[in-house]
Amino acid sequence: MPFRGRGFAPAATAPPAILAFATLITVWQAVGTAEWVNPLFLPSPAAIARALWTLAASGELWTHLTRSALRVGGGWIAGTAGGLVVGCAVGLFSLTRSVGLSLVSAFYPIPKIALLPLLILWLGIGETPKVATIALGVFFPTVIAVCGGVDQVPRNLIRMAQSFDVPFSTILRRVILPSALPAILSGFRISSSTALLLVVSSEMIGADSGIGAFITQAGNLMKTADLLAGVVVLSILGLVVARTISWLERRALRWRA
Repeated sequence: MPFRGRGFAPAATAPPAILAFATLITVWQAVGTAEWVNPLFLPSPAAIARALWTLAASGELWTHLTRSALRVGGGWIAGTAGGLVVGCAVGLFSLTRSVGLSLVSAFYPIPKIALLPLLILWLGIGETPKVATIALGVFFPTVIAVCGGVDQVPRNLIRMAQSFDVPFSTILRRVILPSALPAILSGFRISSSTALLLVVSSEMIGADSGIGAFITQAGNLMKTADLLAGVVVLSILGLVVARTISWLERRALRWRA
C-alpha cells in the first residue's frame, strides 16, 4: 500500500452535513405534503417553521429561551468550577484521589434528575434546585475529564520543572493544565450536553417557563407543531454550544497543529 503523506487526519466538512439536512427536510416535507402521515403525529417542516415564527413574533419563544439559558449557564458554570478544582485535586494528590474516586464512582451513575424532588425539599421552590440539579450533572463528568487529563500529562515534564525548583503553582499553570486541556475541553462537550438534558428534564417536572415547560405544555394540548418547534430550538441551542466549544478548542489548542 503506498504511503499516504497526510496520514490519518479525518476532518468534518460543511457540504455533506448541509446536504444530509437538506435531504432529510425535503423528504419529510414531501411526506407531509402527500399526507402519508397524519399531521397530528408528524407535522411537516413548514408547519414547524410557522409555529416557530409565531412563537418568535409573539415573544413567547424568547421568554422561554432566556429562562432556560440562564439556568443552563448558572448550573454549568457552578458545576464546571467545582469539577475543575476537585478534578485537579483528585489527579494530583493521593489522599484526594483515594477519597474522590470512590465518591465519584458511587454518585456519578445516579440520575441527577431523580434528586430534584429532594433538592426542592432542601432548597425550596424556585430557580435554585433546578440550577443545583444541572450543576450536579455537570460536576461529575468534569471531575472525570480533568482527572483523566491530569493523568495523561507526561511525568517527565513535571519532573524536569521540579528539577529546576519551579514553584508548584507555576507547574500547575504552565505544565499540567495546558497538557490536560484537550481532555478538559472534551469533558466540556459532555457536560454541556448533560446540562441541556437536565434543564429540559427539570423544567418538565417543576417549572412554568423554559423550553422544557413549553414542550410539556404543548404535548399536553396535543400541539405537536409547537412541541417539535421547541425540540428544534433545543437542537439549535445544542449546535451553538458545540460550535462554541469547537471554537475554543481551535483557539486554545493551536499549539497542537
